[in-house]
Amino acid sequence: MNYEAVIGLEIHAQLLTESKMFCGCSTKFGSEPNTQTCPVCIGMPGVLPVANRKAIEYVIKTGLAVNCTIAPYSRFARKNYFYPDLPKGYQISQYELPICEHGFVKITANGETREIGLTRIHLEEDAGKNIHEGAGSHSLVDLNRAGTPLMEIVSEPDIRSPLEAAEFVKKLRAMVRYIGVCDGNMEQGSLRCDANVSIRPVGQKEFGTKTEIKNMNSFKYVEKALDYEIKRQIKILNEGGRIIQETRLWNTAKGITESMRSKEEAHDYRYFPDPDLVPVKVDDQWIEQLKSQLVELPDARRQRFTSQYGLPEQDAELLTSERAIAEWFEQAVKLGGDPKSVSNWMMGEFMRLLNEEGKQIEESELRPAQLVGLLKMIDQNIISGKIAKTVFEEMYKTGKEADVIVKQKGLVQVSDEGEIEKIVNEILEKNPKEVERFRAGEEKLLGFFAGQIMKATKGKANPKVLNELLKKKLSS
Repeated sequence: MNYEAVIGLEIHAQLLTESKMFCGCSTKFGSEPNTQTCPVCIGMPGVLPVANRKAIEYVIKTGLAVNCTIAPYSRFARKNYFYPDLPKGYQISQYELPICEHGFVKITANGETREIGLTRIHLEEDAGKNIHEGAGSHSLVDLNRAGTPLMEIVSEPDIRSPLEAAEFVKKLRAMVRYIGVCDGNMEQGSLRCDANVSIRPVGQKEFGTKTEIKNMNSFKYVEKALDYEIKRQIKILNEGGRIIQETRLWNTAKGITESMRSKEEAHDYRYFPDPDLVPVKVDDQWIEQLKSQLVELPDARRQRFTSQYGLPEQDAELLTSERAIAEWFEQAVKLGGDPKSVSNWMMGEFMRLLNEEGKQIEESELRPAQLVGLLKMIDQNIISGKIAKTVFEEMYKTGKEADVIVKQKGLVQVSDEGEIEKIVNEILEKNPKEVERFRAGEEKLLGFFAGQIMKATKGKANPKVLNELLKKKLSS
């Protein structure tokens, strides 16, 4: 029997506020355990939480960016469960009345563009962190993260493949980074993904029994975990078994999902409105104010890059994948760089050097003006394209201007026809057999001669002048 997957994702994004959701404690990552806590976030008796307005605004801005309806009235609820990292014995979240509902995100996978619906976006507080390693027979609890504002983005079960799921997470990560509400750091846990997945016979409308997969902190693991789980469920049904509704963990070391616990239902959490927090009321004026603060979003910017700058779709896709990359590109173009040349250098040498060091573009000291200066030297035949790569790498490492590096290293291109002709003659005289073979029809030897001349000039010979002289000499 042919089956299809039905996948819905829940993405938790830690919001970039300086303080926690309901108190003034810092949200800074990496501090000593239990140093960023207070009576409110550790649930001491008699304390009263106060909602973080900035966190609410960040959720509204995200909702606007993904075409959601913003609720004029929403409220917080208590989600009750008991776990060592939840000091209050409940988590403040939202249930019946979330801030945002019914949006969508467009994704492209295998050449097909589809809309993935969003059920809701709501706001909640994070739990603490249980630490099991290095504590002997005990477990330790760090409550620094308890109370940190989290935005949960819940998709409709519209996703049909692991690839689509990974693309959906990529799209949302780019979105929240673009609008500046989350840093999207999956390794540190500031963007996390859970998936609900089931299978059903192709053509059947009813959903199958779903499992939830947790512990996916990269695009690669989202795709791998879902691929494994879909195959596991198909195997069970083909062997006459039945799927159990449960929560499973992705084991990165083994490359498998493992059973964690039976899956809870909403009634298991005994949701009820939080009596200590007033409802959130959002009027049209507030929405318009936040809408005016939104930057140009990735899809719109990608379309503009193709129309305004004449870039191929692939170039525009990469250059708009991160806001900082797009802004670096546009700054270089505004300073006089040819759009396609700037794009080529960014996608080639620049990205290669950044990837080698594991850096983001905003961490690099290389400025758009420096690349534009390098491109001008190429256009003016001061240096060749080959030498330019050496100069670019030196610029990246030292922060020096292109003209300074060229001068210090003596890399000025040789364009004097008489000087190059002298070297051409020497190379042809040293390789009479190759000259004879070229004239007999082996035209590919032109590259051999050009390489020898470049070697003799240490890459400084003007390629255009060199090739013209070579062809002239070899045809005579």
